[in-house]
Amino acid sequence: MITSFEPIIDKNCKILVLGTMPSVKSLEKQQYYGNKQNQFWKIIYSLFNKDVEENYENRKIFLLNHHIAIWDVLKSCDREGSSDSKIINPVPNDFKTFFNQYPDIKAVFFNGSKAEELFIKLVIGKINLKEGLLFYRLPSTSPANAIRFKDKLDQWKVILPYLGLIDNSQ
Repeated sequence: MITSFEPIIDKNCKILVLGTMPSVKSLEKQQYYGNKQNQFWKIIYSLFNKDVEENYENRKIFLLNHHIAIWDVLKSCDREGSSDSKIINPVPNDFKTFFNQYPDIKAVFFNGSKAEELFIKLVIGKINLKEGLLFYRLPSTSPANAIRFKDKLDQWKVILPYLGLIDNSQ
């Protein structure tokens, strides 16, 4: 059995990015998106036209400074390797407590279809979610998702209006 990390969040966060479960490399490094081939950090920094910092603590600060929280759908599971398709015995994180503690989260963005699928299966209908909370599936930043970086980045730009960086009322 493997277990996920605590969320990276503070009271100022406006959006939550949810993965499924950290990869083997991430678990070894004890860092979200610790596999150098995963494009998560490159995408997040590119949204703000910044170069990716190597220091993990600085990366966490960068997220919080931009009001972005990250976590995983799963608290624990059994899995051989890093592939989401190998997940068995999934146990969700405590989203009831999470959303009660962080009521300013306006939108949840799934980092790939498996995160969305597991959230729907294990969380939706099991807890009361606040009215108006929005959900979006984004292309996975995993190296297994072979679409072009620019195409991924273009789709990830949907988070910017929720951070107050783009006026999407027009």
